[in-house]
Amino acid sequence: MDQGVISLIIAIAVIIIFLLIVVAIGYVKAPPDKAYIISGMRKVPRILIGRAGVKIPFLERVDKLYLGQMTVDIKTEQSVPTNDFINVNVDAVAKVRIGTSPEAIQLAAKNFLNKTPEQITMDLQDSLQGNMREIIGTLALKTINTDRDSFSDQVMEKASKDMNKLGIEILSCNIQNVTDENGLISDLGMDNTAKIKKDAAIAKAQADRDVAIARAEADKAANDARVLAQTEIAEKNNALAIKQAELKKEADTASAIADAAYEIQTQEQQKSIQTATVNAQIAKAEREAELKQKEVVVKQQELAAEIEKRADAEKYQAEKKAEAELVQRQKKAEAAKYEQEREADAQKAKAEAEKYAAEQEAAGIKAKYDAEAAGIAARGKAEAEAIKAKGIAEAEAMEKKAEAYKKYNGAAMAEMMIKIMPQMAAEIAKPLSQIDKINIYGTGDGNTGAGQISANLPVVMKQVFDTMSEATGVDFTDIMRAGTYDAKVNKNINLSGEGISVNIDSKE
Repeated sequence: MDQGVISLIIAIAVIIIFLLIVVAIGYVKAPPDKAYIISGMRKVPRILIGRAGVKIPFLERVDKLYLGQMTVDIKTEQSVPTNDFINVNVDAVAKVRIGTSPEAIQLAAKNFLNKTPEQITMDLQDSLQGNMREIIGTLALKTINTDRDSFSDQVMEKASKDMNKLGIEILSCNIQNVTDENGLISDLGMDNTAKIKKDAAIAKAQADRDVAIARAEADKAANDARVLAQTEIAEKNNALAIKQAELKKEADTASAIADAAYEIQTQEQQKSIQTATVNAQIAKAEREAELKQKEVVVKQQELAAEIEKRADAEKYQAEKKAEAELVQRQKKAEAAKYEQEREADAQKAKAEAEKYAAEQEAAGIKAKYDAEAAGIAARGKAEAEAIKAKGIAEAEAMEKKAEAYKKYNGAAMAEMMIKIMPQMAAEIAKPLSQIDKINIYGTGDGNTGAGQISANLPVVMKQVFDTMSEATGVDFTDIMRAGTYDAKVNKNINLSGEGISVNIDSKE
């Protein structure tokens, strides 16, 4: 083999060895979460992500760019006013990473090449905080607190424009906490709590109402069955009460008729007795004085008033008693009816039966008291007729007596005066009986004091007789002569007065 060939082989071997050394020195392999950027020989750097590559030593370099997910803590260090001018503090967390497109990697390489994830998040934190503060100023407190998804979406949308310029992709943004300086969020929470409690109370009330309705329906079904049974019992009791009331009415009616007949018979007997008594008293009535006539009139009025008063009182008592019993039964019936209406409609039949029985009983009582009233009226009528007959008899006797007195006025007055003469003498002598002690002195004419006192009595009597004779026109001296011998022999005395001549028969 000539020298030239050998030299060529050696040169080729050297080249191969050199290439192997270059490959060994420049070999790189990028993991999936990092991008290896090889630059130096080309205008556009090569990017290796999850694959291997070779760099030319001394001519090219390899730079690393972290492609994994990074967490950026976004906090408002100072209170930010909302759209409704309420200062709030918001704590959020954003998940970001460098975009996988070549353009995004190239943009990110200009800003974050060879930086750690912590350094990258620190660089992004200010930008994301600014974007979140801008969004907070456009929203109300209630929207921020209640619609956090919309709030985070708006923050992502707002920040994406700035992040795209840096080659950063926002994966998510979560609002962790929202607070305010004046505790308004707590007040809103209390409002919601009260509303929730109110809704819960309403739901519980509705549930209780449903339970009560179901229970009432069950009670109604049970009550309907009980009412049906009690209705049948009430109907039987009603029929029994009606029958008993009819029998009692018949018995009361018969009893009332019998009592009325007895009262009528009693009144007839009393009428007969009183008539006989009046007839017996007519003779005695003929000897009564004119004063009796007035007493008869007064007595008649008193008796009439008493009978009328008694009849009215008995009638009033009977009416009031019947009314009281009727009212008592009506009240009992109304009370029973009220209780039965509250217990069940079936009790109404029983109340009507009791009311019917009460009405029947009241009718029987009314019939009884009507009969009693008839008896009382008959008795009053009989008493009135008896009194009327007595008054007529007494009036006739008084009339006859008045006629006799008219015919024999002087004699009658004389008879009356004679009857009261003993009493007059006693009254005249009465002052003498009152004398305890008397001193009598004699006079020179021969008359003693005692004789003067005893002689005074006949003088007084004579004066009385003279006065009565002048008043009546009757000579009482002739009357006194009725005890003389001539009167006893002739058996008569002739009395004469002013236009009056009376013959008094003195036969024993």
